[in-house]
Amino acid sequence: MSKPSKPSPRNRDYKREYKTYHAKEEQKKRRAGRNKARRYAIREGLVKKGDHRDVDHRDFDTTNNSPSNLRIQPRNVNRSRQRKS
Repeated sequence: MSKPSKPSPRNRDYKREYKTYHAKEEQKKRRAGRNKARRYAIREGLVKKGDHRDVDHRDFDTTNNSPSNLRIQPRNVNRSRQRKS
């Protein structure tokens, strides 16, 4: 048996990806937590749309949106951080 090949971005099945990953309740809650943190930062004047900065969760828990757990970082710095496995 051969392994299924990884789909290239051109052949990516977005409908299947949503159904198997993004539609799960856990993922919806994590996404809602990230959006909530971003809205908080916008309201506080820490970030604005198009500023290329991310709201980072220090403890990697997107449901923990306490101000002490949030920090603003450049997009490239935040997205290159090593995540806990």
